[in-house]
Amino acid sequence: MNVTRGFAGRPRVHNAGLPPGQYDTGDDWPVLSAEVTPELAPADWSLRIDGLVAEPRTWDWDAAHALPASVYEGDIHCVTSWSKFGVRFGGVSLDAFFDVVRPHGSATHAVAYSHTGYTANLPLADLTGGRAWIAFEYEGEPLSAEHGGPARLLVPHLYFWKSAKWIAGLTLLDHDEPGFWERNGYHARGNPWQEQRYAGD
Repeated sequence: MNVTRGFAGRPRVHNAGLPPGQYDTGDDWPVLSAEVTPELAPADWSLRIDGLVAEPRTWDWDAAHALPASVYEGDIHCVTSWSKFGVRFGGVSLDAFFDVVRPHGSATHAVAYSHTGYTANLPLADLTGGRAWIAFEYEGEPLSAEHGGPARLLVPHLYFWKSAKWIAGLTLLDHDEPGFWERNGYHARGNPWQEQRYAGD
């Protein structure tokens, strides 16, 4: 099992190393969603990766769990200004999924989409190299529905709206295509350390 500690290698110390404009939420994990929380059982969940790939593929719950397990330990940051330190998510690195579908060299971006219809755009470089996961667990327990369970995208080095809850798939593109919040004035990338909260930041 692969364990990735905080992406930037920062010590997981409360109130230290906060990105600009953030506060430490402590033990709390605020619940924020653009849609109503769906009732989605693991048996009904699936993930598809298509677009500019050599072999489009859909995984059900069991097939996704058959891929090598991976863990992220580090911090997460929300555009609404809270940060949470020392979290642990269990799941599968997106690299393992990409190894199967084999992205084309022309692929530069992805649109992540949820079972609810929510979308978020991301540069492909932010999803590879051990930087992103499909997360099934939080602190050793199944991920709760309010936090995106049974499975969510996890891209912890970007603001958390990029970590789409109830993830259903990724479509790889040769251009950037704004998602839900990006069409509503949020930044195209969302780097907390550069305070990329809104378009123009």
